[in-house]
Formats: sequence, structure tokens, C-alpha cells
Amino acid sequence: MRWRLVVVLALAPGAPRACAEMPTLLDRSYAQMYNLDFSGAHRTLAEWMRQNPGDPLGPVSDAAAHLFEQLDRLRILQSELFTNDDAFQLARRPNPDPAAIRTFEDQLKKADALANEALSRNPRDTNALFAQVLSHGLRSDMKGLIEKNYLTSLSLAKAGRVKAEQLLSIDPSFQDAWIAVGVENYMLSLKPLPLRWLLQLGGNQTDRDVGVARLRMTAERGRYLKPFARLLLAVAALRDRDKNTARTILSDLKAQFPGNRLYAEELARIQ
Repeated sequence: MRWRLVVVLALAPGAPRACAEMPTLLDRSYAQMYNLDFSGAHRTLAEWMRQNPGDPLGPVSDAAAHLFEQLDRLRILQSELFTNDDAFQLARRPNPDPAAIRTFEDQLKKADALANEALSRNPRDTNALFAQVLSHGLRSDMKGLIEKNYLTSLSLAKAGRVKAEQLLSIDPSFQDAWIAVGVENYMLSLKPLPLRWLLQLGGNQTDRDVGVARLRMTAERGRYLKPFARLLLAVAALRDRDKNTARTILSDLKAQFPGNRLYAEELARIQ
């Protein structure tokens, strides 16, 4: 099993509020993304942006939908998270859709502008800060997973984690933000010791226990990123040869998001 995915951050933006809140269009759009219904997510987000033109989470969310649509189309998530089949790794894949990538970049630029404008009015605006966390993470995904520029992706992931820590210093209950800390620590903890040492010198965090603990915080109490954090914990369980835990998590995800074949495929593989 491979874990070369050093930059995945999230599929969706989050808010620190309890999941008991009335579901919003953002909730609906990310349920659609987790179900791999990207066209539905784009339509829902278009309506959200029409109703909330000044909210940076609108365009950054749409950028996420465009990027993960391409990652699904190229089957990158399967290979980076789970597959140990060298033939699959070496198989020729189609190129990403240039139009989708342009739209991805345009939406991130809109999100950055709106977030900067909001922060100029209120530097403690957690909504705008989280939009910046996601913007860094999505650019990191693009650089690492599609462009294979790993040094830049690491730098962007670190910047996103720093932004997440800034946000959490303002509001520690912003549960979805903890995943940025968890992903960096856990995933980089898997690197060989000499590389971890160099990464630490560069300001990256590589503590496995911290990573798992932070992922669990989002997996237990997150809102939009809860399913994604649970998937990462399933992968961590598989790395630890804990198939029972992985099976339980994947079974729950499959039941919650029946349109997502990734959960079903990996569940079938470990069964």
C-alpha cells in the first residue's frame, strides 16, 4: 500500500459550529462531492455564491469541486491513498482537463481576494482564515498530485497548517481546521528519519501521534471534513494492519455516501 499523498488537505470548507445546525447549501454541496456528484455540487455552489457573493468559502469550495473532480477522473486518490499495484501506478492516465484547471485557478483567485478583503476589515475573521487554509491546501494538492512539484506542495501545506493554527488560536472549537495539523504531522511522520529531520529543519511538523490525534478531532466533531478525516483514519488503520477498524470506518462511509465507489472498492479489497 502506498502513501505518497503528502499534501491532501480537504474536500470542503468547514465551520466551527455544531452539526446540529440547519443544513446549508454548503452542507449539500459537500455531501454531493463525497458522493462524487461534482456536477450537482457545482450547481449547488453556484446558488450559494449567488446568495452569498461576498463569502470566500463559495469560490474556494467550487475550486475544491473542480480539483477533486479531476483527481477522481484520473483515479489519483485511489493510487495515492491505497493501491500497491505497480502496474496501476505506471499505467498511462489521461491528462487533466485544461478548462477545469483554469476554472480552479480563477475560483481560488476570487476566494483569495474575498478573504483578504474580509481580513482587512477584521483580522480575526475565522471564515476568511479558513478559506485561506483551504486555498493553500488545494494549491498544494494541485502541485503535488497533478504537477508532481513536491517541494512547492510541501511549502504550501505548511503555510496552510500555519494559517490553521492562527485560526485555532482564535477559535479552538473550529474542529474542521484541526485536519490541517493532523494531515501534515501524520503523513510526514511516514517519511524516513533523515528526511523527517530535514523537514523539521524547514518548519514542517512530523509527529505521528499528534497527527492521528488531530485527525480524530475532526473525525469525531468536524462538520464538512468529518468524512474525509475518517477516510484518512481508515488508511492509517490499514497501515497499522488493523483491518477491523478500517472495515468499520469504510462500511460507515459507504452507507453514508453510496455514490462514492472509492469506499466500496477499498472495502471489497480488505474483505
